[in-house]
Amino acid sequence: MNDKVKTIVEAIQEKKGIDITIIDLTNISSFTDYFVIASGISSVQTNAIKESIEKKMRRISKLKGIEGERSGVWILMDYSDVIVHIFQPKERMKFSLEDLYADGKTLRPGD
Repeated sequence: MNDKVKTIVEAIQEKKGIDITIIDLTNISSFTDYFVIASGISSVQTNAIKESIEKKMRRISKLKGIEGERSGVWILMDYSDVIVHIFQPKERMKFSLEDLYADGKTLRPGD
C-alpha cells in the first residue's frame, strides 16, 4: 500500500467512514493502481469524508477530478494512481465495485 492510500484511509477513518476496502489494481489496470472504497451513512458524512481527504492530500498529490459531491450519494475523487469512491450504502451495493474488480487484490486498512 502506498503513502497516498494510507493518507486517504486515515482521512476516511477520521470522519468515521465505514467498510473501507482497498483494491490493488496495479497488475490489471492501465488507468489507476488503487481503488479506495468507503461508505458514509449520509450525504453530510460522505462530503465530510471528501473534505477530510482533500485537506490531507493537498500536501501529497493534486486532485485531478471530482464527481458527485453535490448529491453526496457517490463521490469519486481522482488522484491518478489512486481513485477514491465514497458511497452511501445503498448506492455501494447497487454498483458493487468490489465484485466488478474482483481480479484485483482486496486489502483492508492495516493489511
